[in-house]
This record gives sequence, structure tokens and C-alpha cells, in this order.
Amino acid sequence: MRILVTGGNGYIGRSLCRSLMTEHSLCIIDNLRSSKNRFHDSENRFLRWIDSDIRSAKAIEVAVADFQPEAIIHLAAIHFIPECEKDIELAVSTNVLGTATLASVCPPTCRMIFASTAAVYRPDVSPHDERLSQTGPSDVYGWTKLQGEQYVRYFAEKRNYPACIVRLFNVIGPGETNPHVVPEIISQLKAGRTKLHLGNLDAKRDYIHIDDVVSGFMAVATRGNINPGDVEIVNLGTQQCYSVKQLLEYLQNVSGIPFEIQLDPTRMRPSDRPFLSANIARIQQQFQWKPSIGISEAIKSTWHSPDIPTEWIDRYR
Repeated sequence: MRILVTGGNGYIGRSLCRSLMTEHSLCIIDNLRSSKNRFHDSENRFLRWIDSDIRSAKAIEVAVADFQPEAIIHLAAIHFIPECEKDIELAVSTNVLGTATLASVCPPTCRMIFASTAAVYRPDVSPHDERLSQTGPSDVYGWTKLQGEQYVRYFAEKRNYPACIVRLFNVIGPGETNPHVVPEIISQLKAGRTKLHLGNLDAKRDYIHIDDVVSGFMAVATRGNINPGDVEIVNLGTQQCYSVKQLLEYLQNVSGIPFEIQLDPTRMRPSDRPFLSANIARIQQQFQWKPSIGISEAIKSTWHSPDIPTEWIDRYR
């Protein structure tokens, strides 16, 4: 199967391509903005690389026409929320224009998979359901992804190709490329800090391990039936919810390091919602997928990961 992956050099992209490369023909579109090529030489021989910005309409049109993908997995985005809030033009142009550009050239015979986010949902107190829960983002990132979803819907119907919108919940595990909460805590601990400076400790999130994310995208790309012109929407999470306080307990156990917490007002996000969890019944039914890695194993693998960037740790030395 010919699969085109945008953002293939990123956190999810690299892990996904490593799982797909031996059985499928892969083309990666990535502008290498965040880092240099993160694949080994032995892996690159399985990959076709296109160094391009997803916003470049002509480059994307040529790449798709030349490779003729049977599936497109669109991961490329500006997704670190503080960066989206700081550089709104970059976030909107990449996440909205880039998605519209790609969706507008997807061939009718190709399945389009769009990596959206749980941040499109309106805050709630029960697991979010793709058909029943209301949308209503509370930050720039969420709004850009919701607009991206609308372009995927529009072009899937107009060009008559099957599409799936994957609303992704909080990803943890080795290989992270942005300092989200778990790698941020680990960076402080590995720098020798025993007093951790953190923001909101009570917000509960649905944390899904990177390996389960990869298997979820693989299932959506290669399983199930989506009729041309139709768009499926599925949540990709675990249906389990944990607060930062609970994550800290797991980290204390796996690290063996005693530490205390100091609340830092500068790390508080006004847009932080108290609860975010996935109802995953639809992805289980439509694509025969379910998560396999629990929170304890997820925290353990993240702690032991050699991929925590040294510059993140050095900030706290």
C-alpha cells in the first residue's frame, strides 16, 4: 500500500513510519522545521522524502500526483499550545491552510486521515462522544483543528474520497518533540531538581501511549470500510482519565526520587479545562482497535526513554 505521511519526522510521525515502512511504500512530507532528519540511515532507505512546507500548494499538488497515495495520514501541524497562542499566524496558516491545501488535492481513490484533537470539544464532565458531545474549542490550537476538520469534510464530499477525522487525546511516551507535562516533569527530575515547578495539578486528561496511537492510525488507514465522499470521526484515547497529581505518584514510584511540588502561576493556562476523556466505542467498532498500554507502563517507558532532549534537561541544571 502506498501511504503518504505529512509530518513524518515528528513525534507521532516517526513512530508511525517506523511501524509502516517494512510492509508499505512510504512517502514523507516534512519541512524539518523542528529538527533534522530523526531516522537512522538504515531506515531512510525505506522512505521517500519530500522537504516541503504543507502550505506550499504547488509542491503538495506535485508530490501527491507523483506518488499517487492510497492513503494520506496528515499529521503535520503546529500543536504545542503555547506556540499556537504566541504565533497565531503560523498556527492558522499551517493547521488550516495546510490542511485545506492537502485535502483539495487528495485523489478520489485515496483514504484521507486527518489528525485532529480532543481540544475541539466543549468542556464536559463525561467522556466525549464524537456524535453527542458539542464542539467548542477554548484555545487557538483547537479552533485551527476544528476548521481543518471542516475543510476535510468539504473536500471529501466534493472530490468523492473516503476520509477519517481522528480526534487525538493526550499522547505520552518516548520520542516527544515538545515539552508537554510529562516530559516537562521528567526533565526537571533528570536535571536533579527535587522541588518541581508546575501549573494546574487537578486537570484530568486521557493519556494514550505513543505505541497505541501508532496502532490506532494504522488501523484507521488500513481497516474498515469508508464509502467515497463519507467522513468518519473517531476518538483516539483510552477512556481512562488521570490528573497531574496522579501522574506524579506514578513518576515518584518509577524514578525513586523524592520530590515536592511548588505551584507556578506562570504555568497556569487560562484555557485549561478540568476534564478531557475519550469515548472510544466508535473506533473499536469501525476499525477493530483498542488500546493495550496502561498508564503505569506508559509512565515507565517515558521515564526510561533516551529521547528526552538534553536542552530540556539543561534548562533546569
